[in-house]
Amino acid sequence: MDSIFLYVLSFTIFLIFVSIIYPLTKTKTISRNIPPGKNGWPIIGETMDYVSNNQKFIWDRMIKYSPDVFRTSIIGEKVAVLCGPSANKFIFSNENKLFKFWLPPSVAAILSVTNIDTNSLSSRLVTEELHKFLKLDSMQHLVPIMDSKAREHLESLWVPFSEVKVHPLAKEFTFSLSGCLFLGYNEPEQVKAISEPFYVLNDGAVAVPINLPGTLYYQARKREAELRSKLVDEIRRRKMKLNEGGFDLLSRVLMASQLNGSIISDTEVAGRIIALLFASFFTTSNTITFVIDNLAKYPHVYEKVLQEQLEIAQSKETGELLNWKDVQKMKYSWSMVCETMRLEPPAQGSFRETMTDVTYAGFKIPKGWKVHWNNHSTNMDPNIFPDPEKFDPSRFESNKVPPFAFVPFGAGPRMCGGKEYTRIEILVFLHSVVTKFKFHKANPNEKVIYNPNPHPVEGLRIRLNPHKK
Repeated sequence: MDSIFLYVLSFTIFLIFVSIIYPLTKTKTISRNIPPGKNGWPIIGETMDYVSNNQKFIWDRMIKYSPDVFRTSIIGEKVAVLCGPSANKFIFSNENKLFKFWLPPSVAAILSVTNIDTNSLSSRLVTEELHKFLKLDSMQHLVPIMDSKAREHLESLWVPFSEVKVHPLAKEFTFSLSGCLFLGYNEPEQVKAISEPFYVLNDGAVAVPINLPGTLYYQARKREAELRSKLVDEIRRRKMKLNEGGFDLLSRVLMASQLNGSIISDTEVAGRIIALLFASFFTTSNTITFVIDNLAKYPHVYEKVLQEQLEIAQSKETGELLNWKDVQKMKYSWSMVCETMRLEPPAQGSFRETMTDVTYAGFKIPKGWKVHWNNHSTNMDPNIFPDPEKFDPSRFESNKVPPFAFVPFGAGPRMCGGKEYTRIEILVFLHSVVTKFKFHKANPNEKVIYNPNPHPVEGLRIRLNPHKK
């Protein structure tokens, strides 16, 4: 108890100190030709507003300060938020020239990426194997596996019930698929053992990085260490059976390491796998959830998606799995998914750090400041997407969206390498769901909350009506 009291007392004194110093430094900061805006509270800045409703946060400040750029403070960092397609192009075109990639300290520490030397031979080897795994020709061979996993998931966790919660089931599906393809896990117990810590990691990643017992950040750091230890044990076991081969990513990385003199440490491999699982877990499951939500809300959209998917299903033999050509036929379905991602982006955006003083839209962004691009600044712009609140998949049926206006996976050198993987995963799952069920929302007024990404507060309860055979 004494130690906890000392922690609390020390932190309280620190807050008081910062509260006194902060106003004294504020005047000096504003005197420079930096973007308009405000810093918010000491330490936390405007983090809570940013996390609680990201779209409102961005547009309120674009209207109040500037549609091009404004400043804020997030988790103690001075941040310039650059808005619009031109801003996106400016950031993506100047990777490693004016900007370098940056993660919030809580995320970087939890995923232990601060200690990775991206230029080392071992790191480059892991990255190379990951790129090979996510290449288009590799993805084509994964379509039947994804389809098989989707059918298996629906048969066991949807078909026996008249009502389901989509969001937790979508997370279970995406993680079981990742466990299979990244780690070679096929048993539910194996997947569950490594999936549970990620819920704690996700909460800790958006928490204030105070590493004291009882905080979300502390719990996340602890669970990450436990998870890393489990994966290191798995890696050591797997090394003994490398001659058996394997199609999963972990097997490929370990075989590549062995061919190059075992240069990659077990800890580094475990860390990269954790980061990959973390990146794929919540974003894809959120998109699947809102795809189902929109299909339930808009029957005319559901019918168009259903007809497209039935044409594909009717061209197959009984029990025949989907293939790459089938996925390429899902054009309207993908337009529908894109419109879903426009309204509810899988990620709000990402951060960079300025490598030198940068001038944008007439304002100076000092070296060392963080820069943030955000999907909402373009996705909800009526000049780009007329009537932006309306759900309209036809926006994406032509190529009329301006460059850098719709970038759910980023762009440039740091564009998400899993873009095609995610596209196939969502479309394959969508095919299985709509060809098996019609559905409607159990609670049409279910609210959406943000932390920082959106999710339905009740998990999106839907009532299932199986199609007659």
